[in-house]
Amino acid sequence: MRNETGISGVPVGYRVVVITLDAHSAGPCDRAAARLLADFPDLSVDVHAAAEWGENPQALVEAKAAIATGDIILVNLLFLEEHVRAILPSLEARRAGCDAMAGVISDAAIVKLTRMGALDMLAPASGTMALLKRLRGSSKPSSQNGESKMRMLRRLPKILKYIPGKAQDLRAWFLVMQYWLGGSDTNIESMLRFLISRYCRIEAWQNCAAAPPEDYPEVGLYHPDLPSKMTTDITALPVPQKPVATVGLLLMRSYVLSDDTAHYDAVIRSFEANGLKVIPAFAGGLDARPAIEGYFQGTAGMQIDAMVSLTGFSLVGGPAYNNSQAAIALLKNLDVPYIAAHALEFQTLGQWANAEQGLGPIETTMLIALPELDGATCPTVFAGRHGSEGCQGCLHKCQAAPQSRAMAPCHERIDSLAEKTLRAARLRQKRNHDKNVAIVLFGFPPNAGATGTAAYLDVFESLQNTLTQMKADGYDVALPETVAHLRAAVLEGNAKQYGQEANVEAIVSAEEIVRSTPPLKA
Repeated sequence: MRNETGISGVPVGYRVVVITLDAHSAGPCDRAAARLLADFPDLSVDVHAAAEWGENPQALVEAKAAIATGDIILVNLLFLEEHVRAILPSLEARRAGCDAMAGVISDAAIVKLTRMGALDMLAPASGTMALLKRLRGSSKPSSQNGESKMRMLRRLPKILKYIPGKAQDLRAWFLVMQYWLGGSDTNIESMLRFLISRYCRIEAWQNCAAAPPEDYPEVGLYHPDLPSKMTTDITALPVPQKPVATVGLLLMRSYVLSDDTAHYDAVIRSFEANGLKVIPAFAGGLDARPAIEGYFQGTAGMQIDAMVSLTGFSLVGGPAYNNSQAAIALLKNLDVPYIAAHALEFQTLGQWANAEQGLGPIETTMLIALPELDGATCPTVFAGRHGSEGCQGCLHKCQAAPQSRAMAPCHERIDSLAEKTLRAARLRQKRNHDKNVAIVLFGFPPNAGATGTAAYLDVFESLQNTLTQMKADGYDVALPETVAHLRAAVLEGNAKQYGQEANVEAIVSAEEIVRSTPPLKA
């Protein structure tokens, strides 16, 4: 990328500015900009990620400055109120002065700022906007999955191609969305060529040829050892010798297409090193159902022993919404352990390692709370981006690659994730009779006779009911005759001998806890 300034300090040349949620598109944009310089001298393409603004206020200042001098401005994937509120005034101020502004896949306030040729989404209702509403259909929540929506998106430009006049700018808006969602190096370069050739004020650059959007599978599989990295054929995936279990991995399609996959590769390698067969699948539209139904549930029954989501989002939805009821229905049918792991987007790995609070409020909501509403367990950070300082959070002491905005694996956390997943998969393979189950009873405040108490709840009757059901399900349970016998077995026994609130089964030293818990030994 180039960022040259003239004597006045104002950037020279022609500037395309991309404002988006995260930096995964920075790599394709940088590579495309370098190739485009031969045809468009003094072109610069700047990518600004809203996810960086919270921890790095200077990044927001730079984004606003870029918008103020941008010639073509593309804004996408901005849904969070604080991001929209921070950047909206700058976009409104620049809208009339730039050659084109496109808001796609974003909050309505961002989309309405779209101005591309004759397409002005702030203008009073026109024939073009009425056509858009008819083509778009109802604005109410839809039961369609991401795959069916993408089919519609590919169909609309083909229909609009034959409608003359202002509809051609509406077609261009849909094409920009299609280019972006198919965000490979090829599509990003073609999108930039398309926007420049159609809307640039420099006459010599107008009407340059741009290839149509290249289609990629909406639902498919990824593996770093595949010749083309992607396939739709599950039999093409490498399989380790004598795998101990099979794990379904859910990936973000956008990261696969943009070739920002070092973090996914590290997870796949670690899982395979632990004897796990992995099925790394992706689906477009932030709806994981087609990938799960297509690759994790075979015609002969379940094909996986556990599922791990590396998307950082809920199963059905993304930063804009969450359909937990659909996810719950899916998981009930799936009936395997489900673990959620996430890559950091709103801070670097180094910032996270040094932060007293760990994840911030937005990350806690998007990456932890929403997946847990679906039924996800064991939330785990497994990747993120590096700042210039790298990350000193563990023994690996990872260093940042110069000027890289690509995702980086957190190897210490990935090792832990692989261990958790292996244990969960093996546990599912066991018969209930062979499983060891620990039940933790509430006991706060400590040393105050509070063990097994809870406001308005009969803890021991609930525990008795739980044990009864477990015995019926095949667990090896020595069931007390009555609730009173259960209470006495827990609270009495040798409690007075040890001066404790409950019967003591074993005394575990701190050394034994560390010795038997691998992450603590590090």
